[in-house]
Amino acid sequence: MQMRKLGKSNLEVSALGLGCMGMSFSYGPPKDKKEMTALLHAAVERGITFFDTAEVYGPYTNEDLVGEALAPFRKQIVIATKFGFDLSGSDTRPGVAGLNSKPAHIKEAVEGSLKRLRTDVIDLLYQHRVDPNVPIEDVAGAVKELIAEGKVKHFGLSEAGVQTIRRAHAVQPVTALQNEYSLWWRNPEAEVIPTLEELGIGLVAYSPLGKGFLTGKIDESATFDSSDFRSTLPRFTPDALKANQTMIDLLGQIAAQKKSTPAQIALAWLLAQKPWIVPIPGTTKLHRLDENIGAITVELSADDLRNIGSVASKITVQGARYPENLEKMTGR
Repeated sequence: MQMRKLGKSNLEVSALGLGCMGMSFSYGPPKDKKEMTALLHAAVERGITFFDTAEVYGPYTNEDLVGEALAPFRKQIVIATKFGFDLSGSDTRPGVAGLNSKPAHIKEAVEGSLKRLRTDVIDLLYQHRVDPNVPIEDVAGAVKELIAEGKVKHFGLSEAGVQTIRRAHAVQPVTALQNEYSLWWRNPEAEVIPTLEELGIGLVAYSPLGKGFLTGKIDESATFDSSDFRSTLPRFTPDALKANQTMIDLLGQIAAQKKSTPAQIALAWLLAQKPWIVPIPGTTKLHRLDENIGAITVELSADDLRNIGSVASKITVQGARYPENLEKMTGR
């Protein structure tokens, strides 16, 4: 397994991480605990060292799963988790649950995460979404104190705007920004990626396979259970799925030339963008884990990358990536 450093920090992780959310939350009913434990163990055996979770996934159940399954390997892996939602109400779904990044709440959240993750230190702690009611300097200051106490090693932000990143970084260096980034969501290229490069901050790319779409296995006839987050997304309506097949056609053509799969081309493209970008595709299936890891050995030439970028930039992706209530939580 190749390794990468997140920006100028000394945090070294596997070139591909594993997003664990879907094992417990968001993509249909929670999956079988024994099967997911076996999958997490298989990921470690294959060289993956970077695992992503959050207290809101479940809530809490995903951290429990990850903490218990990875306890035997704790010294050789990096676990990232997130705070920032108010989980005291009856409806704890992101977008419904309110935001809370008050310093006292951050410290409470970290104590809970440490217990569930069965660890005495969190390797990378993200603010899950920017809280407009709490100055980012106060958030960064609270995490700085947790780092001084030895409870957290690295500070991260998720879906933050450029000015917020700069303000936070001035108080406590930001190791990584977690953002959606893929061939069908390239908005970070305009301002975010240049800012990260300037400041020496790594990018952790979530949904690098477009929530499954870029695997080429989802078409306009796809149906999603009401417990599947994608059933609420404008980009996953039948009309949008039909319109967006052009992107799959492009990936399929290149995959055929490279004797690989559309998913592997999508991941290889991301890995080739910057040496400090680490995609974290999520999966609940062993064959998909192996397919994703295979992307690391796919070689895209400069001509390949130019061709993919040029053709992809002419494709207008149909449908917003989030409903309005969730989209307004990003880019703050």
